[in-house]
Amino acid sequence: MHQTAIDPIRFSSHRGLNRLQTLLLLGLMTGYAGFLGWMLWGSDGLWFLLVWGAFLLLFSPQLSARWVLRMYGARPVSPAQAPEYHQALSTLAARAGLPATPSLWWVPSPMVNAFAVGRRDASAVAVTDGLLRTLSPRELLAVLAHETAHIAHGDLFVMSLADVISRLTSAMSFVGLVLIVLSLPQALTGGEVHWWPLILLALAPQVNLLAQLGLSRTREFDADLTAAQLTDDPQGMASALVKLEKIENGFLRRIFFPGQGLPEPSWLRTHPTTRERVQRLLDLQRGRHDPWSDGYAFEPPEFPHIRVRQRPRGGWWGYWY
Repeated sequence: MHQTAIDPIRFSSHRGLNRLQTLLLLGLMTGYAGFLGWMLWGSDGLWFLLVWGAFLLLFSPQLSARWVLRMYGARPVSPAQAPEYHQALSTLAARAGLPATPSLWWVPSPMVNAFAVGRRDASAVAVTDGLLRTLSPRELLAVLAHETAHIAHGDLFVMSLADVISRLTSAMSFVGLVLIVLSLPQALTGGEVHWWPLILLALAPQVNLLAQLGLSRTREFDADLTAAQLTDDPQGMASALVKLEKIENGFLRRIFFPGQGLPEPSWLRTHPTTRERVQRLLDLQRGRHDPWSDGYAFEPPEFPHIRVRQRPRGGWWGYWY
């Protein structure tokens, strides 16, 4: 029987921790919003939040996947133009249990980045030219697996739900600020004012922001975990993360923007630190060997870089590999 590079016990432990943290953070945001609604309007406030939350989640204007891709100037890459990339993405999607393979897009930007948009049944993965020119095939495969994991986990929906809760909480916080202003004359004349409910209302956006940041970090951890499972190569994902951080903290940035970077402490980050992510990935391995040297089943072909040129007529951009 084929033995994977990932320790199943450690994998289950990390997966369970990520899911528990996600549920706790969503529960914190939902519970806090419900508590504020109850303080303002009693039981009617809970129904108000439920109805408006469902309305915002279902009917609020959402940026379509195609619109986001056009906003970044992304171009579709057909299977004929880059068959190896499409073959790898199809394999990752099948392993992740997606009903359809995400479409592949190329972004003509020197930035080193990749992102996913859409739903499980209709999604897209976009990679920048800078990413293609920077990462090795092994590292690029890990990044594609990471974005595929975000789609498989429904992370876009999870963050949309958190955003709806945050907007409702911010609206109630505004009511709290108005009440504080209206209560100042009464307080100055010696009247009794219950400040704690008003303070809780005023602090609501900050509490929700911290919870959203924590939720984002947890989803990144889980996407790393699933990427390692899909490729059976935790070291590939770890190598890509280290290389991307070196680029982000490159020589020119240290000269022109000294002391700048991701904020400290770590709970103010949208993404976990690279050190934390790499440690969790390496902790999944059965040993410290290189799984690629042992003939594991998912070694990808040598992906060619997608190059671009301007066509002599028509004025639009095409791709070849």
